[in-house]
Parts: sequence; C-alpha cells; structure tokens
Amino acid sequence: MTTINDLLRDKPSSVWTVGPDDSVYDALQLMSDKNIGAVLVMDDGHLVGLLSERDYARKLVLENRSSRETPVRDVMTQRVAYVAPTKEVEQCLALMTDKRFRHLPVLDNGKLIGLVSIGDLVKAIIADKQFIIEQLESYISGQ
Repeated sequence: MTTINDLLRDKPSSVWTVGPDDSVYDALQLMSDKNIGAVLVMDDGHLVGLLSERDYARKLVLENRSSRETPVRDVMTQRVAYVAPTKEVEQCLALMTDKRFRHLPVLDNGKLIGLVSIGDLVKAIIADKQFIIEQLESYISGQ
C-alpha cells in the first residue's frame, strides 16, 4: 500500500504558511498566487491552525468582516488533524472523508514535512488501482 511518505516524494515539497497575526487578505493573496485552497498557520515553528477557502467563506464573508483588518487567528481552524508520513493513503482518505476536510498536514516527530489534499490522495489511489488493473490484464492475457 502507498504511504503518505511515498506520496510526498512525488509531490513538490513547498508548503505555504502564514502567521496567526497576518491579515486574512494577505493569506488569501498567497492562496491565489499559489493556486491553493488552504494555508497552514505556523507560530514559532509550530502548527497552530489552518486557513481554508471554507473558513474564509463561512467565518468572514458571511459575518461581513473585512479581510484586510481581520487576523488569520480569528477565522482559522484551530484544531487541525494531522498524520505521520507512515500512514497509508487509504487511511488518510477515510479520515478526511469522515471528518469532512480537504487538507491534511503531515508531521514527523512534531516537525511539519508536508501537506496533502484530498485530490492528492484520490489521484494516488486511482494510480494504484490502475496499476493493479494493468497487471491483472497482463496476467489474464498471458503477457
């Protein structure tokens, strides 16, 4: 089975972060510039939250708050689930599906080493299944 560590080896290593005192506007600008749906919130090297497009829409837009004046800490998700790099991709997909979130930080001994999205996990699972199908087809056809 494919692990998160396997997935991270094939993925660009950049993880985009903001600080809890940064403005939501600056975080959104970074998300737009990098074409990503979430950023991790780091404070003194520690993961303290995650800001997603969903957080922005539900906690800022619907409450008619200003993104330029609101700090990230006021709208970020504070209780962030994370996984170790040894976790299997299918286990992570089940966790994300069950808890209804789309981004999952990867920590190794408390150190941030990556971030995976539900899209990353689905892509990895499809690739695994496609490989199995090709192997079965070769076996059946005698090649």
